Amino acid sequence: MEEMEEELKCPVCGSFYREPIILPCSHNICQACARNILVQTPESESPQSRRASGSGVSDYDYLDLDKMSLYSEADSGYGSYGGFASAPTTPCQKSPNGVRVFPPAMPPPATHLSPALAPVPRNSCITCPQCHRSLILDDRGLRGFPKNRVLEGVIDRYQQSKAAALKCQLCEKAPKEATVMCEQCDVFYCDPCRLRCHPPRGPLAKHRLVPPAQGRVSRRLSPRKVSTCTDHELENHSMYCVQCKMPVCYQCLEEGKHSSHEVKALGAMWKLHKSQLSQALNGLSDRAKEAKEFLVQLRNMVQQIQENSVEFEACLVAQCDALIDALNRRKAQLLARVNKEHEHKLKVVRDQISHCTVKLRQTTGLMEYCLEVIKENDPSGFLQISDALIRRVHLTEDQWGKGTLTPRMTTDFDLSLDNSPLLQSIHQLDFVQVKVPATPILQLEECCTHNNSATLSWKQPPLSTVPAEGYILELDDGSGGQFREVYVGKETMCTVDGLHFNSTYNARVKAFNKTGVSPYSKTLVLQTSEVAWFAFDPGSAHSDIIFSNDNLTVTCSSYDDRVVLGKTGFSKGVHYWELTVDRYDNHPDPAFGVARIDVTKDVMLGKDDKAWAMYVDNNRSWFMHSNSHTNRTEGGIGKGATVGVLLDLNRKTLTFFINDEQQGPIAFENVEGLFFPAVSLNRNVQVTLHTGLQVPDFYSSRASIA
Repeated sequence: MEEMEEELKCPVCGSFYREPIILPCSHNICQACARNILVQTPESESPQSRRASGSGVSDYDYLDLDKMSLYSEADSGYGSYGGFASAPTTPCQKSPNGVRVFPPAMPPPATHLSPALAPVPRNSCITCPQCHRSLILDDRGLRGFPKNRVLEGVIDRYQQSKAAALKCQLCEKAPKEATVMCEQCDVFYCDPCRLRCHPPRGPLAKHRLVPPAQGRVSRRLSPRKVSTCTDHELENHSMYCVQCKMPVCYQCLEEGKHSSHEVKALGAMWKLHKSQLSQALNGLSDRAKEAKEFLVQLRNMVQQIQENSVEFEACLVAQCDALIDALNRRKAQLLARVNKEHEHKLKVVRDQISHCTVKLRQTTGLMEYCLEVIKENDPSGFLQISDALIRRVHLTEDQWGKGTLTPRMTTDFDLSLDNSPLLQSIHQLDFVQVKVPATPILQLEECCTHNNSATLSWKQPPLSTVPAEGYILELDDGSGGQFREVYVGKETMCTVDGLHFNSTYNARVKAFNKTGVSPYSKTLVLQTSEVAWFAFDPGSAHSDIIFSNDNLTVTCSSYDDRVVLGKTGFSKGVHYWELTVDRYDNHPDPAFGVARIDVTKDVMLGKDDKAWAMYVDNNRSWFMHSNSHTNRTEGGIGKGATVGVLLDLNRKTLTFFINDEQQGPIAFENVEGLFFPAVSLNRNVQVTLHTGLQVPDFYSSRASIA
């Protein structure tokens, strides 16, 4: 109810409508507010002058807005008529709703009449404060507009529903809470006022007093005043004019302008319009429901934006910290190189200092020794050693002259760090607009499994703006292993065949475009059928095979053996199926077993290395693979016999049964790969396939013991 309040307020005064009237444009306005926004028009624009000139005969004449604009170009409010002596420019006020309200052109004369009955200035004009359509009033003035009784009733009910407690209507000062209501007087009383003003005696004793709440309800349900005709105020509305779309009285039909118009019963049109409004409200209700869901979506987006912002900030900080860490590591590496160069230079210089120090000590010692020898006065003794000393002096001098006094290492560090590319990259570091597609949404209601096939469907999110060029569907191996791609393409639905029976698969999908790949969707868990349901495959069978019974029954048109395969292949699990012999003539030897998809189709099953079979006649059976016959076993088949085939890929064995009894030992071991159920027969045999069977109990118990 609170959301309806704006519909109940006048666009001029901003308060609840008081005595609302309906303008020809279907908008409402208070009677008092309508008088406040009246302006006068020039005499030449009056209805009388227009009628006299033949320009129009309507009750309400809309102004030519090109000639006489009521709008101000400065704002969206109303402007006064400038340039007319009868309507000088006057200041305007603003209502609480922002609508500009014109004061009357002249002060209204003192009158005791109601706003509707008080006279209005001649040639008055009113402009709708909502749609800005302007019209000139006729001689009836505001009385020419119908009163909106329905709106008054809605406002009364709304205000009553908002009232916290019903107050006494006869208390002079602070009204007390009402305790009763008189249905005949239509007045709420507190206890003191009831005893004083409504004593239970005399004529008042027959009045019915009810609790205030019940009185409020009865007041709401009481019939409202019947609206009267605006042209004939003493007459009630009795019919509805279809052409003018308004209720009229019988005098309007007899002598008024509606006499030639199509009219209908007021009650019938009331029900019809109520029905039309209800139907229109249904559509609007759907839009409102969608708007509420959209608001919920927007609020969720606000929450998601906040969460994404925190996550993105954390990611940005982590990326910058990683760059800083990488720079610090590189800094440490470069400093280590500088320290290494520093230590190397110091070592070279220190080694040269040590070498020169030793050499200088030796040279100084030689010089001092030679000076002492020169001081000797013994010529013969001097000559004995002088040649050797001269050679030593020259040799020592030569050693000093071969770059010994040149530094082996410079003091400069021949290292220059080029950081300009890195600084440029840092300055260019910026966000890249993410243009990868949004994460697809798996449509759970359309995803399903059938037998050993899975169908998955997905779609892009509703608010996704980045188109996807294709999708990648991935499934695991049915045992919780790694995912693998099973579909890449533009379609949003895919069926995956050839899955393992009685297995649980995990599926996910992602979208891609030229920019990159979206995150994966949520993982969907799929369970394939516990047992296999299948039929014979006409597409891979020999052309002589004849199918019937929805491809569950087969026979042959040839006297030679022909092979037919089942539609479903097995590579994992334990599977059991049976074949009933419907017809068995002239003791043929049909073969039953499994085969590869490329088995030879025009010879008995087991003749090549692509089939593992048991062929049987009316007395005995043999196992055959690669044309090798083994394990002859007594016991054959006839019409009505049942042959069972048990393929245990967990134990890699193949076993046969006739009439629920195992026929011979385990027929084949170490069988692995992809196998299809297979039968070979000729025209003397007809068999029917039975699938979806559980493994025989005795075999299950034996397998569990093993």
